[in-house]
Amino acid sequence: MKFLLDQDVYACTARFLAALGHDVSRAADRGLSRADDELLLSTASAEGRLLVTRDRDYGGLVFVRRLSGGVLYLRMTPATVSAVHAELATVLQLHEEKELRRAFVVIQPGQHRLRKLPP
Repeated sequence: MKFLLDQDVYACTARFLAALGHDVSRAADRGLSRADDELLLSTASAEGRLLVTRDRDYGGLVFVRRLSGGVLYLRMTPATVSAVHAELATVLQLHEEKELRRAFVVIQPGQHRLRKLPP
């Protein structure tokens, strides 16, 4: 799968996804560290990438403003990185890329919630 990581996502998460064999692009590495959330979401969508973030504001963009694009929202702190990474790996095994591109997924230690985006 292909991912665009928001600037608030830990570098260890980028390494974790890359080690699983995924195509990982970081907003900061692309000069997008100051880009607004709408631009990051549209960039990810245009490139066929899932947006990975720790910013809960994306829920409003995809559900209220109906902007398209799959979002993986990581509810993590430095103390919960390993548990969230384990759950992230589970999400990537359980759900197909096509499904994730049309969903907002909240990932936290030991559980996740997948909510489909409106058509």
